[in-house]
Amino acid sequence: MKKLWVVGIGPGGMDQMTVKASRVIEKCQCIAGYTVYCELVRPYYPDKEYIETPMMGEEKRVILALQKADEGHDVALVCSGDAGVYGLSGLAIEAAKDFPEVEIEVIPGVTAALSGGALLGAPLIHDFCLISLSDRLTPMEKIERRLRAAAEADMVIVLYNPESKGRRGYLSHAADILLETLPGDRVCGITRNIGREGEAKELLTLLELKEAKADMFCTVFIGNSSTKRVGEHMVTERGYKSEG
Repeated sequence: MKKLWVVGIGPGGMDQMTVKASRVIEKCQCIAGYTVYCELVRPYYPDKEYIETPMMGEEKRVILALQKADEGHDVALVCSGDAGVYGLSGLAIEAAKDFPEVEIEVIPGVTAALSGGALLGAPLIHDFCLISLSDRLTPMEKIERRLRAAAEADMVIVLYNPESKGRRGYLSHAADILLETLPGDRVCGITRNIGREGEAKELLTLLELKEAKADMFCTVFIGNSSTKRVGEHMVTERGYKSEG
């Protein structure tokens, strides 16, 4: 059976990749992915054939990977974080209908909410949600409704794709929406370049978040009503008697 693996590589370093993901990539002849993600794994797999496409080339990337697999090659389509969290597993499964001889297997990875949460401490101990601020595929009106609903539900909120070169002011706009419901001193955190050179974290309030700088390599965390700052860590209480 011809096969395409859709692989979540986590932040990109070998030490933060699952053993299964590493083993799958090792046995594949070809690696397909966004140029930045291919560069992350190339040092560990220098002898592989690479199929690379730039940002916004997702559909082309998936088709090229499926075509290569259909030719009889074992192909790993790599995604940052987890392949099923803002990744390409769904697109690959849909497109594979035109390649009936190619089997799809999804290999999970560590998404930025988890790796960034670990960097900050323990912000995701209780219920949380993920919201992407990118309006390239989702209308901004829908993103705004989701932000308001999450704030009203008192959930910890993790923001993916907060800003990019072409999307300035999105994080500030999201903070304004959250401030309609949440207090300005709500504990928040920003992680940058998780697991890569330049890795950093910052703890701040929601009001301060409104003025913060961010890019596509940042993940933003907004605490719930039980989230607090413990030293340099962001901690959400779960309800244990010993907490607080």
